[in-house]
Amino acid sequence: MKKKILIGLSGGVDSAVAAYILKEQGYDVTCAFMRNWDSMANDDFAGNPTIDDAVCPQEQDYKDAQSVAEKLGLPLLRVDFIKEYWDDVFHVFLEEYKHGRTPNPDILCNRYIKFDSFVKFANEKGFDTLATGHYAKMGEENGHPILMKADDRNKDQSYFLTEIHREVLDHVVFPLGNIDKPEVRRIAEELQLSIAKKKDSTGICFIGERHFREFLSNYLPMRPGKIINISDHKTVGTHQGVLYYTVGQRKGLDIGGIGPFYVIGKNVEKNELYVTDEEHQDWLISDQCLVTGVNWLADRKLPLSCHAKFRYRQADNEIEAILNEDGTVTCSYPEGIRSVTPGQEAVIYDQDTVICGGKIEKVYRSGRDLMESIDHEIHAQ
Repeated sequence: MKKKILIGLSGGVDSAVAAYILKEQGYDVTCAFMRNWDSMANDDFAGNPTIDDAVCPQEQDYKDAQSVAEKLGLPLLRVDFIKEYWDDVFHVFLEEYKHGRTPNPDILCNRYIKFDSFVKFANEKGFDTLATGHYAKMGEENGHPILMKADDRNKDQSYFLTEIHREVLDHVVFPLGNIDKPEVRRIAEELQLSIAKKKDSTGICFIGERHFREFLSNYLPMRPGKIINISDHKTVGTHQGVLYYTVGQRKGLDIGGIGPFYVIGKNVEKNELYVTDEEHQDWLISDQCLVTGVNWLADRKLPLSCHAKFRYRQADNEIEAILNEDGTVTCSYPEGIRSVTPGQEAVIYDQDTVICGGKIEKVYRSGRDLMESIDHEIHAQ
């Protein structure tokens, strides 16, 4: 009897080819499209001239998923996780932003929707195994499944999967773990899939391709304030809302005539954005960070010399991971790393294996909280 697998079909090329690969491998494959955001109820497309009023992007994705499923001769289910998305992803996302942090909704989506609510849906429908089009690999260590980087390091998405529950690994497959993106495109074109040349989604999980600042202003109103240069404490511009900026950001500051400047911190209560010029970029560098809410995906004894990513697309950084008595992890990197940001995710690797991940709670330099040091420096006079 063929093994039954439910695969999330998003309407994109990756999940389409993943479904095809599973079918070719002899599995009994069923596809499912997840609807996570009620665009009409939230009215977040109103007044956007780039959006076709007749078909919002999410509905177009569903049509693309239908086309792929029909072409591959596979059944397609549709499931709504709108309430779960609002409660577990979007609400958390907004709360983090209100506190001046920069959360990653894609990581929340994977933890609570794709590998939790969707897993429960799969079980209810009689499926023991779930698949997605993520670029990641499953391995085995001491008889237990482990999450690993994909062979295509340019597309590897293990960073976004670091918060999924460990027990889910027993019931997940990633068909794209061993092939690269050009091969995925080639297969899609060979199959003459309608989405073979569809561009990759670059938008944030639920936001899609919409203008981020305008979208967020529907929920967190813009409140302009001062942009202050830490080198001379002078006001160099006006920000559109301190919540919309992140550490390390250079573009989009709208500071004319001088610069460039880089965001180094912000004070939500004072509604101030802090920047530095080219000559004082050391304010961006930390040598240690505290990681909380740690989710373990592999067994390792700490302290351990290993690697970490503190944001997606970042190169692996050499660190020493230290386990604290309260279950938090301290990442130490004496040579310094640029733009490690509270609220973002720290993902710790032992070579290709994901050990654990968690939220960056605080960043330090020379034993001092870097954000507090910046705020103190700005208001010292």
